[in-house]
Amino acid sequence: KKPEHLTIDNVWEPSQARKLGPYFHDGRRRIDYVLTYTVQKPVSMSPTSSGSFVRGLRQSLSRSLRRSTSSAQDDPENASELGCQEDVKRVRREEFEDNLMEMGLELEKDEGTKIPGVGFLKIHAPWDILCREAEFMKLKMPTKKVYEVKSASNFMEKISQFFNKMTKPLQPNVEDSKMETIKHLSYPFSREKQHLYVHGVLKRTKCVRGKHNVGLISLLGNGVYTSAYPLHDVSNTSLLLYDEWARYSIFYKYQPIGLIRKYFGEKVGLYFAWLGVYTQMLIPASIVGVIVFLYGCATLDDNIPSMEICDPRNNITMCPLCDRVCNYWKLVAACGTARASHLFDNSATVFFSIFMALWATMFMEHWKRRQMRLNYIWDLTTFEEEEVSGASPKRRGKPKKKSLNPICPLFQTVKLTCTDRMPAYMTTLVMMCFMICATFVVVLGVVLYRIAIMTALQLTQTPATNVRATVKTTAAIINLIIIIILDEVYGALARWLTVPKTDKSFEERLIIKSFILKFLNSFTPIVYLAFFRGRLVGRPGSYIYVLSSFRMEECAHAGCLMELCIQLCITMLGKQLIQNNLFEIGIPKLKKMLRRRKTGMDTQEEELEKKLRRHEKDHFLGPFIGLSPEYMEMIMQFGMVTLFVASFPLAPLFALLNNVIEIRLDAKKFVKELRRPLAARAKNIGIWYTLLRGISKVAVIVNAFVISFTSDFIPRLVYQYMYSPDGTLHGFVDHQLSFFNVSHFRPGTEPLEPMLGNQKVEVCRYKDYRDSPWSDTPYDFSREFWCILAARLAFVIVFQNVVMLMSDFVDWLIPDIPKEINVQMQKERTLFVEMFMKEEQGKRILWNNQGESPCQPRSRHLFLRHENVHKS
Repeated sequence: KKPEHLTIDNVWEPSQARKLGPYFHDGRRRIDYVLTYTVQKPVSMSPTSSGSFVRGLRQSLSRSLRRSTSSAQDDPENASELGCQEDVKRVRREEFEDNLMEMGLELEKDEGTKIPGVGFLKIHAPWDILCREAEFMKLKMPTKKVYEVKSASNFMEKISQFFNKMTKPLQPNVEDSKMETIKHLSYPFSREKQHLYVHGVLKRTKCVRGKHNVGLISLLGNGVYTSAYPLHDVSNTSLLLYDEWARYSIFYKYQPIGLIRKYFGEKVGLYFAWLGVYTQMLIPASIVGVIVFLYGCATLDDNIPSMEICDPRNNITMCPLCDRVCNYWKLVAACGTARASHLFDNSATVFFSIFMALWATMFMEHWKRRQMRLNYIWDLTTFEEEEVSGASPKRRGKPKKKSLNPICPLFQTVKLTCTDRMPAYMTTLVMMCFMICATFVVVLGVVLYRIAIMTALQLTQTPATNVRATVKTTAAIINLIIIIILDEVYGALARWLTVPKTDKSFEERLIIKSFILKFLNSFTPIVYLAFFRGRLVGRPGSYIYVLSSFRMEECAHAGCLMELCIQLCITMLGKQLIQNNLFEIGIPKLKKMLRRRKTGMDTQEEELEKKLRRHEKDHFLGPFIGLSPEYMEMIMQFGMVTLFVASFPLAPLFALLNNVIEIRLDAKKFVKELRRPLAARAKNIGIWYTLLRGISKVAVIVNAFVISFTSDFIPRLVYQYMYSPDGTLHGFVDHQLSFFNVSHFRPGTEPLEPMLGNQKVEVCRYKDYRDSPWSDTPYDFSREFWCILAARLAFVIVFQNVVMLMSDFVDWLIPDIPKEINVQMQKERTLFVEMFMKEEQGKRILWNNQGESPCQPRSRHLFLRHENVHKS
């Protein structure tokens, strides 16, 4: 510990740890924030400091500089313009830095670093500046006044104690995870988050030379500075975060949310808290889903419809699945598909759909209570988010600009009217519609692929079972690849189309655009399989064709539910394994490797990286681009879990397994792979909660239609209670098959082979409810069709209203604010009043003893009151 009498001008040799740590060259003033910029001619350094490592970096930079210089010499006009732009950037930097020093910040430049071509502007905020910014931001910090936190009742307190003992092995080994029995009264003011205070000063500081008035965001967007970031705090906090949060071996432990919030800020803390709650709530959903799946396995041999399909004695001849090249086939060939469909299409599916609808409501309510509890603990109950002008630096650099100097253009943002914005609005609307249409075209392309590949495989005399399996699997994989590619395209397009004025509006509009495009991209193929495939087919002799030559594809005899399940399974697992995990691990490492190679750092000299200072090491880390990608992938997963869960009860289990890895993967990324994000306050997860709630409401309707129209649940019920002679499902398969006279095929569509085995086919069967060809109304919809359609619609109405009523009842039953938190908040307000009244009474006694009037020094006493609270 250095002597207290030393000042900033004293000569003091810092330790090696402080030389490489986040400090100025004097080793005493801490670096609170860093701005980087491009240096054309790096300062020469002693070769002994970095050896061949630095020489390699210099050579790489020199080559790039020579290329840029030679190109500039070839074109004198470009050379003068390039030099002018660099002069403009230098002038702006100098003015901006002068203004920062006038604001009270202390600066230190570092251009002779081990990273050539990069200059660092290190910023330190003195204590008085931190105090001023803390009061501006009205951050709350605990005072010495404490009070006891009790449960609502002794019974609840005993339950809480028992639960804490049971979950003690799952708690991280940090102080913040321990149950607090006392709480400090909090008051606005704080010494934490110094980089957050510095960022506030940087955003308020403007360049006002000439006619332009720009701040840090515009300077970053125009390339005056290349990046801005706070440094990672290489201390016990970051090491503890890695040991107790970012390691895969502790996947079973709870997250240290308090420590995450302390290091990364409330916004990041809320994301990981929400992800933890979502993952915990997936445990009961996974258990129930596995039970439903096991119920399907246990009742497989007792399923009468699949037994009838697999019975070769029925000898039912089915109509061809395509024109000309497809032959007649026996229903027994669909035995495997029928048995597999029962695993997901059974009576337990309805129960599971109702359960998942209530589960979604319980998840929302649980999160609201958890969020309110965190707001209370983090003293955010009175926090109101402010609209901050200036969006992403990448977007702020692209507004409409005006040239102020024909030789050296200084850019100024022009305020646009509604008429000026109309082309941008129309461009956004047209591009959104175009990309939505592109999604539908892709789905149509996959449909045509399935039709074409099925016809081609039929020509090769491949068995029907192998044809269906090949078509289903390859089509699902192609869909997955297209979804992953279009997701990246849609994300970039949505960011390009979004240019609002404030950070909040930029984020919300970007989220809405990205969500619409990515949601349609992921779920359009699934919606087609669930509600359109097999219903736009027509009938034998009168099929529906696409592009005049492609006959619309039919479902298997057991329905499209099995194909829907396959599509969901491949899409969900593929997105999680490839897009969410592989991309999150591989792409950041690839970018980091490219950044190292770009600066000449090779693997043989990585040990020299240990000599880099903290701000130089953080320069190689990936930039933090926000939480939207993390939320988006979880929202898409939530849609997979809830929207079509009636056809895939194992979806919650796969989501749970993914999220257990996802939490640690994100944790490691935040601690080791990314620059430290700017700590931002927030009291909720914002628009993401609205999207979650909307998906949970839509899920009720979607699952009602899946059960009613995609599965055979309703036709089985109607047959069992209206048409079955013995009240069972015996004869159900024959009941749902109609007859077709093969002589009624349109010319050119009949099979090339009229024989099936050694017998000529005169009548074939197809799955539909139509009158027989020998009836008075041949091939018209039968009476059974209209009865079943009425039952389907009635089920949708009843299911939707009953489930939503139950969900609303659960929402009303569970209060948003826990009772004990409400009581503690009231108690805290009462203690505040008592504390200030006691201070006021003591001041009156002091004034009476000194002969002063309490009305005269009001401002002074008010200041003393704040000072006393701050000191405490």
